[in-house]
Amino acid sequence: MNGTTRPESGRAPAWGAPRSAFTLMELLTVIAIIAILAGLLLPSLSGSKASSKRIRCVSNLRQMGIAADLYVDDNAGYYPIAQYYDTEGGATCFYAWDFTTIFGNPDTVIAGLLWEGRTILQIQQCPSFSGEANWQADPYTGYNYNTSYIGHGEGESIEDPAKGSDALHPGNTVVFGDGQWAEGADKFMRAPWPNAGDEDFAGRYSGTQGFRHGQRSNAVFCDGHAQSLRNCFTNNADGAENVAPGTGFLSASNSLYELQ
Repeated sequence: MNGTTRPESGRAPAWGAPRSAFTLMELLTVIAIIAILAGLLLPSLSGSKASSKRIRCVSNLRQMGIAADLYVDDNAGYYPIAQYYDTEGGATCFYAWDFTTIFGNPDTVIAGLLWEGRTILQIQQCPSFSGEANWQADPYTGYNYNTSYIGHGEGESIEDPAKGSDALHPGNTVVFGDGQWAEGADKFMRAPWPNAGDEDFAGRYSGTQGFRHGQRSNAVFCDGHAQSLRNCFTNNADGAENVAPGTGFLSASNSLYELQ
């Protein structure tokens, strides 16, 4: 022989063996199975993403709660005032709990009263909120502050902020939460019914909470604990018809807002 190996008699060489191939029907079946699996997986991925955003939001609110406690300790027991205007160095300034705006050309925005100059401003962006900012100059948005009972502020029935000691049951009083109304976010949380702190205020539907985390609204309380609250109430002194879909109050009465 010449040294080459011949295939066994009656058997085709391996390199000449016929190859099997997908038929069109088999290919369509595989595609259909992949589509079904993707359809089952995507809702799970979407749910995980929403859960991650909710957890990040709760973390943001807890940091706000810690900042409020530190502010109370540093300022004779008082919470930060919700807002007021003043003039400094010839410039008009809007001091608010979250941001301070120095009006000029251009406007300058810095950390607000709550933070005493110490924060990462992105903390004030709710990861599930993509609407309009609280204030035109505000770089981040989505949260509001209990103005009716705690922050008060310029032009309110009571202007001075509350003291930390005024919260007799701090685990029952909301201090910050997911702010939202028909025109975007809102930075001043309102109780649904008139009270000593803002009895002359009209437009309570503009101080509602957004139920944007799987139909829940996140909030942090005066004792520092945070919750995702399910119940959404629309009745208020200015009419339930003014409350935007997906927004509302955290309690039917003022019970979760008042210092009790």
